[in-house]
Amino acid sequence: MNLRLLAILFAALTIASCSDDDDAPGEEDELEVITSVTLQFTNNADPMDVITATAVDPDGEGIAELQVQGGIALAADTQYTLTFIILNALDPDDVEDIGEEILDEDDEHQFFFSFTDGAFDSPTGTGNISPATGAINYNDQDDNGNPVGLSTNWTTAATGTTMGTFTARLQHQPPVNETPVKTSTSTSEDGEPDFNLTFDLTIQ
Repeated sequence: MNLRLLAILFAALTIASCSDDDDAPGEEDELEVITSVTLQFTNNADPMDVITATAVDPDGEGIAELQVQGGIALAADTQYTLTFIILNALDPDDVEDIGEEILDEDDEHQFFFSFTDGAFDSPTGTGNISPATGAINYNDQDDNGNPVGLSTNWTTAATGTTMGTFTARLQHQPPVNETPVKTSTSTSEDGEPDFNLTFDLTIQ
């Protein structure tokens, strides 16, 4: 084998090795595959009273993203617990509960919210997407004591009719070079969104 051929082979092996190295970190940052998200607002005083809002991916593995189906209509002066049903149903015979995966990797995920000012008596304000310091009533924490958001509490405003918007954003925050991204001060800008959904909101 001549020297020129050896040089070509060496260069090809080097490129392949570098390519593999470049691809390896990407697997750690892979976003969840999600085909549907359902928000469930359960009336704390009447657990049979559940308000739902859904977003669906219309083309599975195609280029379209999750699309909101309708709005959220809540009763005034009412306490709700918000939970999520998050699914990957690309394979109808093996539907994956992404909520369980989020729970298993809760130190790498956090839900963030924004909403029209005045829509809720608790939390007040406009949420914690912008500004990041806004209050949210989280019911769950990861092992590091940081909020997750699979369950949150909401009390709607007591008087009048409110029409606005409600945004739920799931942020994927895996470590980078073994350094945690999700911390007590991380925001909705850290990591990458698994979804960012905005619904029309009516409270009356």
